[in-house]
Amino acid sequence: MSAATLWRFSRPHTIVGTALSVAGIYAIAAHELTAPPAYDLVLTLLAALSVNVFIVGINQLTDVDIDRVNKPWLPLASGELTLRQGQVVVAVTGALPLLLALTQGPVEVLAVAVALAVGAAYSVPPVRLKRYPALAAASISLVRAFVVNLGVYAHFAEGAPVAPAVWALTLFVIPFSLAIAVLKDVPDAEGDRRFAIRTFTVRFGGRTAFGMGMAALVVAYAGMAVLGFEGADRTVLVVTHLAALALLLVWAARTDPSDPARFTTFYMRVWALFFAEYLIVPAAVLSG
Repeated sequence: MSAATLWRFSRPHTIVGTALSVAGIYAIAAHELTAPPAYDLVLTLLAALSVNVFIVGINQLTDVDIDRVNKPWLPLASGELTLRQGQVVVAVTGALPLLLALTQGPVEVLAVAVALAVGAAYSVPPVRLKRYPALAAASISLVRAFVVNLGVYAHFAEGAPVAPAVWALTLFVIPFSLAIAVLKDVPDAEGDRRFAIRTFTVRFGGRTAFGMGMAALVVAYAGMAVLGFEGADRTVLVVTHLAALALLLVWAARTDPSDPARFTTFYMRVWALFFAEYLIVPAAVLSG
């Protein structure tokens, strides 16, 4: 198993998103509180990335046949990675964050346990939440919005109140992660339909799912631009979020939900905006 294969198995865009999320929350905690030790950031980041690989890995293990239709380039679907190798990676990345969390305190143990449980429930029968689009979207939002933002900050804060910036990030990520959950299925309609995974795209069509995702993204950006949060540089928040929203609308106007390759490009750009949020909000806090 090569490093490049393992990297593709880990779904790099989700890894980058998780890494920036933890780093952004750490930056806010360091500004609001006594800076947590650097080793705490490293261990928390390692645990979070391991959970990430577990979640995307177990999804690939249970979706090999679907991925052969929707994403044939993924390592398991293409045969580049064997089922046994995938199982080993998932087992290790499931156990490692629990072991790390046990050294970091009860808050991190709880956050890791919830994330692993939700990730498994999303993919693994008989629960397999991905069969139910509303529950699937809610499970992704639970992990991205609440476990990552509130759980990681609560760990760094060690009992201190949650900072307004983290509450704002959480409220922003709820609709944003719901949008990601809906939009990710738009290019995958063929395989999902064939294997009876009734996503919003399969049920209502790609254009309707696209509209649902866009509506959630507009709510996220408009909410942050209009409401903001205490202690932030309002100019930074308003300018950056309105600029990001304008860019999103331009990209949306140029995409086509019926063209999987083109829509996948749009979807990855949405992830780029997600990455940017964990740079923008800490910047607004530091300059406020």
